[in-house]
Amino acid sequence: QVQLVESGGGLVQAGGSLRLSCAASGSIFSINVMSWFRQAPGKEREFVATINWSGGSTNYADSVKGRFTISRDNGKNTVLLQMNSLKPEDTADYYCAAALRIYNGRYYQPHNYNYWGQGTQVTVSS
Repeated sequence: QVQLVESGGGLVQAGGSLRLSCAASGSIFSINVMSWFRQAPGKEREFVATINWSGGSTNYADSVKGRFTISRDNGKNTVLLQMNSLKPEDTADYYCAAALRIYNGRYYQPHNYNYWGQGTQVTVSS
């Protein structure tokens, strides 16, 4: 089992920055990939960014590319999401997720993830 706890959400004005943190505990040796997803009210959960737990390779949704940065601190078993130049459309609940294995390279599909955090709310005002 893997436990994930997010922190760092809040209210920020457009153009501002926030940093989200996801602390992993439990059977972290089994983690292959960790990602951030988000879900706005009335919308489906969507992929934001992913990082390979061991190799550190990353990928981003087009909507956040160049503004968001995902990174990991293996010593602290933590994944960070630095969010800059925030826009009102970034408003959502943000979730950290861990996958033991990604099938067909589809890291952007929520059903490939085995563990989820409780979410942290991000609100960007215009």
